[in-house]
Amino acid sequence: MDLRNILSTKILVALKKLNLPCENLSVSFSSRPDVCDFQTNYALITAKKVKKNPIELAEEIVEELDDTSFSALKGFINIKVSDKLLSQFANDVLNDKELGIEKVESPRKLLIDYGGANVAKELHVGHLRSPIIGEALKRLHRLMGDTVLADTHLGDWGMQMGLTVLQLKEDGYLDEFFRANSDYESIPLKNITLDTLNDEYPKASKRKDVDVNFKKLADDYTLFIQQKREPYYTIYKKIRAMSVEEIKKNYSLLNTSFDFWFGESDAEDYIDGTIKLFVDKKLARLSDGALVVDIAKEGEHIPIPKKSEDEEQRYKNPMPPAILKKYNGGYLYISTEIATIAMRNKMDKYDEIIYLTDNRQGKHFEQAFRCAKLAGISPENQKLTHISFGTMNGKDGKPFKTRSGETIRLKDVVNLLIDKASEKLKANGIENDRELARKIGVGAMKFGDLSNIISKDYVFDIDKFLSFDGKTGPYIQYTIARINSILNKAEDDFSKITVENSEEREIILALQKLNSSYKICYDEYSLNLLCSSTFDLAKAFSTYYNNHKILSEKDAEKRKSMLSICLLVKKALSKALDTLGIDVVEKM
Repeated sequence: MDLRNILSTKILVALKKLNLPCENLSVSFSSRPDVCDFQTNYALITAKKVKKNPIELAEEIVEELDDTSFSALKGFINIKVSDKLLSQFANDVLNDKELGIEKVESPRKLLIDYGGANVAKELHVGHLRSPIIGEALKRLHRLMGDTVLADTHLGDWGMQMGLTVLQLKEDGYLDEFFRANSDYESIPLKNITLDTLNDEYPKASKRKDVDVNFKKLADDYTLFIQQKREPYYTIYKKIRAMSVEEIKKNYSLLNTSFDFWFGESDAEDYIDGTIKLFVDKKLARLSDGALVVDIAKEGEHIPIPKKSEDEEQRYKNPMPPAILKKYNGGYLYISTEIATIAMRNKMDKYDEIIYLTDNRQGKHFEQAFRCAKLAGISPENQKLTHISFGTMNGKDGKPFKTRSGETIRLKDVVNLLIDKASEKLKANGIENDRELARKIGVGAMKFGDLSNIISKDYVFDIDKFLSFDGKTGPYIQYTIARINSILNKAEDDFSKITVENSEEREIILALQKLNSSYKICYDEYSLNLLCSSTFDLAKAFSTYYNNHKILSEKDAEKRKSMLSICLLVKKALSKALDTLGIDVVEKM
């Protein structure tokens, strides 16, 4: 349901009558809304082909249309949509359960991999963007008709686990496990909390950089876990279970949910078979005891001649081999990544698998995707997509941290948002409603994040994000709450919408732009246009609300039409917020 399609159909009829080609017709929103609502440059791009002057061709088409909504200007066909057509469109959208949002023509089955929390570490501010963006993309694709499954893909099988278990053992937390001969499952993790893990892992991580023997032993512990050797494996499972429980609580604060809670460990059973596949296909080779796969393409990883024997070898367009297995037989991050693709394709058939991480992991996924395609682990027609996002920075332009320079925990960021939102609500006469404050605070952060181009860094400005005015999440929520107040006070029934003034025209045109933004965001794997279009609709309604007394309108039919416009805007804004993963609130 798109006004541009209705207008295109009218123009196509005229083109056929004039025996003109139809393939280049495209109606777009006007760049000059003061002149017209929509326009097409069809005459400009077709004139040469049909050997006509573009200005005369545009005038000829407009004359054939015989409709005052269309006019010609300098080769453009400008369209000022009639109030009647806008009214028809508004009523159609209001009565459509999908609110006029058109689905994709060929729905697909997707898996979106986002979240990416590491076990044995508490979620921090660096974990915010992935669930915010991933959840919105999941909801957008489902809205557009795709079947979408989401997996958090926990980091639970790498060296951080070996480091953590080793440090816990050396600090005396695991003595009972290493004294026991059996029944490790019944032994509790005494005195080990998430705060303990938050202390132990960083300690071990720093130590490995200066203590060669400690690093080697941590490598061995990691291998023992991967081999499911006891008691290392049971200790690992208990740490994982404790971490996952806390991770779920953190994600729920962000309205983020997953269909699967798999981790790197779940692909463990596929790793040996995956590596054997590379060996059997003669795609892997040994290099200093490690098993590697050459994935460089023509023009990549070209050695740059050394100036001296002591100089380190450098490469032009570096794309080093992917290391599948370490010298000691242990697996690396990329080993589990490729095995995870194999596992996912064994479980189901996906048209596309989307991975969402920060910008730093671009090369990792490029290597993993090339390996998967090279070995046939990912079918030829399957799309593997990596969406990389920028950093959330403080006002100083640096990654958002505490004043002392420490990384901020995710739940502390959420609590900060809740406290700030509570202050705003208190000023509006609403106190002691922490859940409402959470919805507003988290919504503010999400809208502030998603309003930006995903790949770019952005500044986390909590005061700006939480403003009840301007392009913010609370502004949209407040607009809906205002409409709720109007509808709750009104006792009238609704009627058909009749567009009669400029403010109503602006609302319906903004609604059309909002509906159009869904497909653009779908194609671009981004949400910023949906955010700006949602704001434009809310802003158009605010102007309407300020210029017209809806509840005191004396004309009964006009009042019912105005209330129907209110309902239409509420539904459209609510749908947009839900797609962004933001709660709608009844009051503010």
